This record gives sequence, structure tokens and C-alpha cells, in this order.
Amino acid sequence: MSAKLKTAVMGATGYSGQELVRLLLRHPRLEKPVLLQRPSDTKAVDLAEVAPAFSGNGGYPFERLEFSALKNKAIDLLFLATPHEVSRSLVPEAISCGLRVIDLSGAWRLKQTQHRSIYNFVDKDAVTAAELTERAVYGLPELHSDHIASAALVANPGCYATSIILALAPLMQAGIINKDHGVVSDSKSGVSGAGKEPNSRTHFVSVADNLSAYSVFNHRHLGEIAEQLKIDNGNLIFTPHLLPIPRGILSTIYVQLNRAMDAGEIAQCFHDFYVGKPWVRLFASPQLPQIQFSLHTNYCDLGFCLDKDGRRLVLVSCLDNLLKGAAGQAVQNMNLMYSWCEKEGLN
Repeated sequence: MSAKLKTAVMGATGYSGQELVRLLLRHPRLEKPVLLQRPSDTKAVDLAEVAPAFSGNGGYPFERLEFSALKNKAIDLLFLATPHEVSRSLVPEAISCGLRVIDLSGAWRLKQTQHRSIYNFVDKDAVTAAELTERAVYGLPELHSDHIASAALVANPGCYATSIILALAPLMQAGIINKDHGVVSDSKSGVSGAGKEPNSRTHFVSVADNLSAYSVFNHRHLGEIAEQLKIDNGNLIFTPHLLPIPRGILSTIYVQLNRAMDAGEIAQCFHDFYVGKPWVRLFASPQLPQIQFSLHTNYCDLGFCLDKDGRRLVLVSCLDNLLKGAAGQAVQNMNLMYSWCEKEGLN
């Protein structure tokens, strides 16, 4: 048996980071991951301190981030489950040290300046940052598997963006959506999608028995959707909502087709696009996905309903925002980077 891959994780205390560590620990081709924290961070010395579910089994201690130490330990792959600005600052040194990186933040997802400006990045070395921005591969395996396989830097997609892009990509590629008519996505996420740091919007008293819209017209995932689907921002309305549940995403997407079609043609379009793609499940119309079907899995579930006029189409996309929307997709990307089956460690 060949030697197992050595990985490291920065940001293991967050919701996505904890899911990622859980997946890596059970992956058959990996050694136990090294957990990292910044030199200035003095909060925790073991993951079990903040996540008791990790208690036992020899402990899960944190080590100070030193890139030279990672090289000495023959770490090959670094996962970053860190805030956007932290990933933006760490990746240049990681790449220069020969590490491959899968970044779960939005630091390297966007190619176009007008979309990336929402993050207000101030790069220490603007030239290197620009070069890495161009080299970074958008890590949506169903669209970019060939590029992911050879990438040094994979930018894991956003959770909302994954649900919307996967629903629309087959129809966009086939050229059957009327872009001028506009695309509307009404998307809803569980509270874990807002991250672990609490705020007034995510406290129990604000979320329970409630449903609220937020970041209308300026959500950070809007640029990802526009770039990947090659659609003008003016033809796309994306409104995210916060559900009073821990996890899961449901996106309801409204489009107009260029010509009248029947349900069989739409179904065939999706089948042809996703044949051989193990983590997309297609529901036969008129059955539609529900959040509960994809929870705690790496599946993105897709379904649709076509109006009797044959032109008005409603798409429904569901996934677990912490798995296919974050940690599970990161592991799927790793599998592609090392020529393993996409399903390894995810079943």
C-alpha cells in the first residue's frame, strides 16, 4: 500500500472546520491531520476543548502555524477554513513553500475585480496576489474536475453558489435559458451558514420561529454565480434567507426558456450533464428535493417543475451547507487532486 497523504487544517474550530476534520479522520488514504492555529492564538490547545465530540483517541492538539515545520513534516496539502482575509494573507507563503492548498473561504474564488471588491482585500504583495488569483481553480468538481486535478490552489465554492450554479449550469450550457428575461433565486439556509461567531441576527431569539432575508443585492456569493454561469449581474436576482434550522440550503430558482420544451427534454439535459457525477442526484419531475433528504450527505439534489406553457421553469436545489457547501466539497476536491474516486471518505 502506498504511503498515506499528510494534510494540515487551519481553522478547525469553526463549523466547517470541524466537519472537515471529521471527514479527514475517517478518510482511508490519509494520516491523522495536523491541526494548526496562528502563533498569536492562545485560546485552545486541543480541539476537544471547543468540540467535545472529538474527545479521546489520543487527542487533537493544535500546533503553531510555521510553514517550515510543515515542510519538515512532509505535509503536502493544507486546508484553510479561515476568514477570507486570513486565507488571502496565508496562501502566497503556503504556495511558495510547495504546499497545495484547498481554501474554504472566498479569498480566491473570484477573477473579476468588480466582484472581488466586496471583500476589500489589501494585499501585501499585489503582483503575487494577482498571479495566484489567475492560477486559482474554482473548486466545483462537476464543472472543473480536469483543472482541479492539477491545481496547486483550489478555491472551494460558497454554499449558496454551489446550490444555484449546479441547478443552472446544464441549462446555461445548452443555451436554453432566456438570460434577458432574468434569473431569480430565492435561497434559504440554516443558521450554521452564517458562521460560528454569534451576532444579533443569529441569536436564538432572533432566529427561532422566524424567517428573514438579508444581504439583498450584495451577498458575497453573487459574484461567484455570475462568473461561473457567465451571466450579467443585472440579469440575476439572488436573495438569501435565514431559516430557523441548524443546517441545510434550499434554493428555488425561476427562469424563462428561449422556446417551449417538455419535461422530458429538461430531464435529459440534466441527465446528460451530470452522468457520471456521483454527488448530484436528479429528482424526476414533479418530485422536488427537500432539505431533509440531503442533510449530512455530500449530495446536491436537483428537481424541477415546468409550467404547462413549456417556457416557465422552476428549479429546486438542496444541499447540506457544511458538506457539499463546504467541507464535503473540499474532500471531493482533494480526491480529484490525488486521482482518487470522488466518493472516497464521503459515503
